[in-house]
Amino acid sequence: MKLLKIAVSIGAAALMFSGCSHKEVYKPENVKGEWRTAGHLSSSIVQSSQSAALLDNGHLLTKDGEKNMKIPDNYRLLNVSDTWIMTESPEKNLVLFPEDGTDAKVTFEFKRTVAAASIQDDTVAVLFANNEMALYSLESKKLLFKESANAPIAVDSRIANPYFLKELVLFLTLDGKIVIVNSETKQMLRSVVVSSDEYFNNITYMNVIDNNLVASTGSGVLALAQKEAREKYEIRNIAYTADGIWLTTKQGEIIALSPTLQYKAKKKFPFAHFVGISVQNDRVYALEQEGYMIALTKDLLAHDVYDVDMDSDNKIFLGDGRFYFDDRYINIK
Repeated sequence: MKLLKIAVSIGAAALMFSGCSHKEVYKPENVKGEWRTAGHLSSSIVQSSQSAALLDNGHLLTKDGEKNMKIPDNYRLLNVSDTWIMTESPEKNLVLFPEDGTDAKVTFEFKRTVAAASIQDDTVAVLFANNEMALYSLESKKLLFKESANAPIAVDSRIANPYFLKELVLFLTLDGKIVIVNSETKQMLRSVVVSSDEYFNNITYMNVIDNNLVASTGSGVLALAQKEAREKYEIRNIAYTADGIWLTTKQGEIIALSPTLQYKAKKKFPFAHFVGISVQNDRVYALEQEGYMIALTKDLLAHDVYDVDMDSDNKIFLGDGRFYFDDRYINIK
């Protein structure tokens, strides 16, 4: 009898464990067809940022497509501009490679972890992993400005790079703030709170359209124009155009907002885990982790679901009218 009780207890525990470990995934009721692969890359994506991605063979992938140039092994891709590729070396130095592929690289010997970086003309804006902000001269490498902030406890891996707006530098901090610095006077002008959560509160997205700034963390979104507006959402992805804002949430929702965060519509897809969203022409395209493309009207009243040949662990990069994953891409224009 004692052995029977032990066997029953073990069996019950096994059933409980298997029940807890079971993961629900999105399963659409109707699939309209297959969203065909449009092309292939020379290798698989191993690193991805908002501005570019790095392939396993070292090739650079930008929003315009794959570039025939290589980044050295073990370098971490930070950002890409029209003229520079910003990386961090294994020694934790900021290394800048010319976008034209020449050998005239520039190295800032920081010996400390860089979280994000951007360049405009002779100004290099750097956000360090301890949340310190700094401006450097590209030509002389001299420190021009430095401002400390609260060091984060834990951050979302999707770290937004500093943003240049004419003579202003907008540092998108790791503790949920936008710090505005005048690059000419080297003075901090203002600090704006996007979100105030204790963990994973770094800004993951920011853009400015028609003098309306939109920024988000994993837990909230800010719109800043004539006045400030904030809303709380558990955000996975966000797309912002002159027509509005569309975001996906951890609850499997796609939500449409006005540029000033007024609620417009919502559509829920049970258990969906979205990995990217893009707005092209009159459609909203949301890529789901299990290999589905959901194409919706902008008002979210109608949608179609398509099969996509991708794996759930593929790294995703959103290009100009394309979703890239693994070693291939699909067109959404």
